[in-house]
Amino acid sequence: MRKATRNSKVKRTSGQALTPRQKRELTALAVLPDDQIDTSDIPELPLAAWKDAVRGRFYRPVKQAVSMRLDADVIAWLKKPGRGYQTRVNRILRQRMLAESKRA
Repeated sequence: MRKATRNSKVKRTSGQALTPRQKRELTALAVLPDDQIDTSDIPELPLAAWKDAVRGRFYRPVKQAVSMRLDADVIAWLKKPGRGYQTRVNRILRQRMLAESKRA
């Protein structure tokens, strides 16, 4: 799941349109720094509520189709365990990418 940013827009697909007053209130909130927004009516959860939380559980990166030329023996090695060779390629490349980004 992507983290919302100040510049992101959410497309409303159902429900009623916002009233002019609601739009003004949202605009006013958008310009306030986070620490100045009154959240007293939304109490924070106790730490125990977060003990089983998993970060990134529903995160699914955007996939992009690519075409690349690989050596035949590399493709054969990737396909040897069975279906899912593209997933294996992605996993291998992701592990390498993360390892290199930790070193940098």
